[in-house]
Amino acid sequence: MYRENRERFMQQIGDGVAILPAHRLTVRSNNMHHKFRQQNNFYYLTEFPEPEAVCIIAPQHESYQFVLFVLPRDAKAETWDGTRVGVQGAIDDFGADIAFPIDEFDDKIGQFVESSNRIYYALGDSAYDAKVIDYIKQNRRNRATQGTGPKTIIDPTDIFSEMRLIKNEEEIRRIRRATEITMAAHVAAIKSTHPGMYEYQVEALVDSIFRRTEGGYAGYNSIIASGPNATILHYTDNDRQIQDGDLVLIDAGCEHQNYNGDVTRTFPANGKFSPAQREVYQVVLEAQTALIDLIQPDTKIDILTDTAIDLLTEGMIRIGLLEGEKERLIEEKAYRKFYMHGIGHPLGMDVHDICRIKDGKTFRRFQPGMVTTVEPGIYISADAEDIPPEYRGLGVRIEDDVLVTAGGYEVLTAGVPKQIEDIEALMAG
Repeated sequence: MYRENRERFMQQIGDGVAILPAHRLTVRSNNMHHKFRQQNNFYYLTEFPEPEAVCIIAPQHESYQFVLFVLPRDAKAETWDGTRVGVQGAIDDFGADIAFPIDEFDDKIGQFVESSNRIYYALGDSAYDAKVIDYIKQNRRNRATQGTGPKTIIDPTDIFSEMRLIKNEEEIRRIRRATEITMAAHVAAIKSTHPGMYEYQVEALVDSIFRRTEGGYAGYNSIIASGPNATILHYTDNDRQIQDGDLVLIDAGCEHQNYNGDVTRTFPANGKFSPAQREVYQVVLEAQTALIDLIQPDTKIDILTDTAIDLLTEGMIRIGLLEGEKERLIEEKAYRKFYMHGIGHPLGMDVHDICRIKDGKTFRRFQPGMVTTVEPGIYISADAEDIPPEYRGLGVRIEDDVLVTAGGYEVLTAGVPKQIEDIEALMAG
């Protein structure tokens, strides 16, 4: 898969040369680091898992089109931090045409870029930004006298966003496995949650299932939001004690082999929806079901956004959250008081994948191989004015991961109950 990714990327950059730094270790405190995760575009082309590396893609080089600069083997360092792949491992295990120690980057880079007139590089890495810009500056004389060497820096992010939009079979397999693990964690959490627990205890259960299943882990900070916390979109404190009568919103996804799941479910802590909870939940559920049914190849992506606004506004009117004519309320964006985020996002190596879903102002159309979330919600703050008290502090979101297929769609996360009666039955059982 990675070799094919490189070949496709080379076709895109032609006679240019790409310089792609890996992530570096980030200090957490003093001499301790955050757990390392590789930069996605770097990983997409290399599979190389270690920090402090650089990938060079040079399609027109006569001998070496795929070059890695890596940390060399070092017995003392490996005693503390674990075995390194090393220079020879980069060739033997990851298919590099040639590899060098990372501290030789400054001396060696010239031979791979000197015959190209443009460098593909994403500014934003403080160390390599300076190196790439300095190389362009230093090459001015060569260009003035010989007409060779790079004079332009092009951001390759657009290329990656296009390449990563349609998933191949291996990527779909990984996402499918990530969603299977994610579903298991959500089902276990729904079955186990009860009043008196703390949100962080539920988070520990979810994370433990991620970790003990093929070495997965949370693809993002899990949201375990009970009661009024469910109205906070990116709530991650997860420190409140769950009360009888609360709704609990869990937004959590497992990352498996660098690909992600992303699921949200909302359920009553005591196992039974109250009448008000049931009303709000049913509006969101009906909208989500209708939105998923719209997903078909060649359907414009933004139809989901427009339909979500229409259906949620209609539901808000029906249960008394909004008053007035639907068209006028939509024009005035009155729904944003209770629904203020997008309807979904591409899913892949990033939870919010960098895939290009618009060309300028024009939305793309769904194509087989795309994976998207569908996640309508209604959030009624605890201090909302002119709202009956039984609705205040209720937050409901329902999110599934959907694969676009040649014949329509497949809900990858259908194994987590979302019908009211199914949730109540699961909690009762």
